[in-house]
Amino acid sequence: MDGLLVVDKPAGLTSHDIVDRLRRRWRVPRMGHGGTLDPMATGVLLLLLGRATKSAETLLGLDKSYEAVVTLGVTTDTQDTEGRVLERLPVPPLTKEAMDAACAPFRGEIEQLVPAYSAVRFGGRRGYELARAGEPVPEKRRRVQVALDVLDVTGDRVLLAVTCSKGTYVRTLAHDLGQALGCGGMLSALRRTRVGPWSLTDAHTLAALEALAPPAVEPLLRPVSA
Repeated sequence: MDGLLVVDKPAGLTSHDIVDRLRRRWRVPRMGHGGTLDPMATGVLLLLLGRATKSAETLLGLDKSYEAVVTLGVTTDTQDTEGRVLERLPVPPLTKEAMDAACAPFRGEIEQLVPAYSAVRFGGRRGYELARAGEPVPEKRRRVQVALDVLDVTGDRVLLAVTCSKGTYVRTLAHDLGQALGCGGMLSALRRTRVGPWSLTDAHTLAALEALAPPAVEPLLRPVSA
């Protein structure tokens, strides 16, 4: 089998978990993915089968879109709900218009500080390995492109639509937005809605895919150049 398959990743599994389960289910010798999603995140995950695995690096460079929920008033060491709470602060009353204004500095080309808990390598070790061991993580900054829209504000929760370039950390956007508001913030939910030309409308659930025998998978495969 050769081609691309769009999966709607459920929460609680790593991207590697998805690859491993389907590779064993279909007995496919070569399978990978075109961009990691954190375990807490859901949505579009591109699976690459057979010769399509050669396109992994190209797919990693595609723009991605998300719907993100930011919970204000809480700061964690991982910048999301998976981490240890560092601080809790009261959240000022916020309107959608005020939140939109607060987002202005985070639109366009911005600089992000790569979070300590990341897969970025420092001297052969990943950032999260250093952080978990209590060792200092060197600072690394990236220039990224971000389009940001406020969809809803309800109490301490903000729903954002984010479209961003390769290397953008949405949880860092949540953290930095909270810092700019003076109350802290963390990413509490993330759903990837698009990678390049592929969106949730193209996606299949993991349960549906695991129910298929290999011959039924072939018609679902797409060319990487779609």
